[in-house]
Amino acid sequence: MATRSDTTKCKLYDAALSLIAEKGFTGTTVDEIVERAGVAKGTVYYHFAGKAELVEALIADRLTPLQEQFRATLEAASTPSVALEALVRAELEWIRDNRAFAKMLVTELWREERVWHDTLFALRHSIISYFERAIADGIAAGVFRSDIDAAFAASALFGMTVTSALDWLVFSPETPLDTVAEQIRRLASMAVASGTQA
Repeated sequence: MATRSDTTKCKLYDAALSLIAEKGFTGTTVDEIVERAGVAKGTVYYHFAGKAELVEALIADRLTPLQEQFRATLEAASTPSVALEALVRAELEWIRDNRAFAKMLVTELWREERVWHDTLFALRHSIISYFERAIADGIAAGVFRSDIDAAFAASALFGMTVTSALDWLVFSPETPLDTVAEQIRRLASMAVASGTQA
């Protein structure tokens, strides 16, 4: 059950996210965040050291469910091929349902000077590790090519899915998610399959 503090944080997260989507991190002020959230200015400083720490907490709050979804998806998959397909689909669904946040992540991911860089790096590593595990399992089982690097392939597939998802949502949102997932599956299969499928 959500506490009053949790509810207040959610209001701050939602307000910060919508403003950063409109104006960018630098162009967004604490005053604007509290005004949009409908809370007193001191509320931000009660929960966070400042704007950057609020965004750092927002990143952790929004990425943790994706990490948990990936873990459950990988545990439920019967083969490495099924695991990769399911992970891609879960990522697409998450981006569709968290579009503004995904766009913010893509914008901020490579900004090394941000206070949340270490948090984002750790969460990214943890999330991509599920793709890496599925690919490594496929290599070990002989169904994925043995000449690919599992860590690099995992990062590339995760990144390709993010880019494809945002492109889909902006330029062809009428395309069914199943179609997008199938196209990514075919591309991934051409890249990693050894000639047999699990």
